[in-house]
Amino acid sequence: MIHPQLQRDCFVLGQLSLSHLLLMNDSRYPWFILVPAVEGIQEIYQLTPTDQQQLLAESNWLAENLQKSFAADKINIAALGNVVPQLHVHHIVRYRTDDAWPAPVWGKYPAKAYNDNSRQNLLQSMTWLWEYAPFTKKMIPIES
Repeated sequence: MIHPQLQRDCFVLGQLSLSHLLLMNDSRYPWFILVPAVEGIQEIYQLTPTDQQQLLAESNWLAENLQKSFAADKINIAALGNVVPQLHVHHIVRYRTDDAWPAPVWGKYPAKAYNDNSRQNLLQSMTWLWEYAPFTKKMIPIES
């Protein structure tokens, strides 16, 4: 189950081998979140060693493909959990020209929600997401 706050703030895109893949509803930044589908986990060390390795593999795969797709100046990766206690790992595409640079994006500006067209355009540009291959489970797109 995905924490209610994440459900309110994000679009669920699909399921990887371990994690749900979410898109944060803030069009200022391509911002994705991995949420391991393991109940009661708040920290990475609480995952089994196998799940820790799988989370790292999924995170690396996501970060690499985001870098290639968006030619980012930096991919910010963080697992904070100060507001949402469920383990989740943010992957945020950053540019030196973005609104918040060089500060963190949290709380800097109000979220600018995607409209249907902008969200669809973003996701359609990410063909690698739907051709997903590195894990045992195929990416399952979920309409939001």
